[in-house]
Amino acid sequence: MRRILAILPCAMLAACVARAPAPAVPAALQAPPEFPLDVYRDAQARGQEVLQVDTRHSHVAIEVRRGGPLAGLGHDHVVASRNVQGYVLPGTGRADLFIPLAQLTVDEAGLREESGMGKPPSADAVEGTRRNMLDKVLEAERFPFALVHIVRRDKDPLHVSITLHGRTQEFSSPAHIEQAAGKMTVSGELTIAQSDFGIAPFAVLGGALQVQDTLTLRYRIVAAQP
Repeated sequence: MRRILAILPCAMLAACVARAPAPAVPAALQAPPEFPLDVYRDAQARGQEVLQVDTRHSHVAIEVRRGGPLAGLGHDHVVASRNVQGYVLPGTGRADLFIPLAQLTVDEAGLREESGMGKPPSADAVEGTRRNMLDKVLEAERFPFALVHIVRRDKDPLHVSITLHGRTQEFSSPAHIEQAAGKMTVSGELTIAQSDFGIAPFAVLGGALQVQDTLTLRYRIVAAQP
């Protein structure tokens, strides 16, 4: 644990000599300013166990289904993040995650198969979908991150707060949790509505072909001691 935050800029460590270093955020992509990094730095200083999300083995996948009278002309899609980052406090049942929206993928073959969607559309169609999603729907330049705050008490479902597109919504998500020494795996799914976040589902032809408002989100988050 003593090396958890070795790659953070020195300026973030110049608080107190007696204070343990903060957990590391990958140097290539710093956490957004609103991410509660101090919570995990302080927890580590008190000797609590802090786990870091393993981006190599974690992912979030969102099923995006077509709708409208001309739905037969469109495609269903799977949007995914392979760069979920954050920390977990196993002792308190708390976790905070962030997802950089610019790195979302669209229609990975394996995830489409898991969702029963079959083969992906053409590469041009996939790229067009991704461009519309980031620019017109998520407005990723203005809102570059999704933030997730999770609390679990006893064996209750996860209490999940998601901040996206400038709005925060709360959800309850039953989850499968596996714990071992220095490691935790959490998997489950929840249903969200784009309109709850102030997002207008993408539509063309006056709404005759559109994306359904309701989305299914599946996740598998692995966290371990660095």
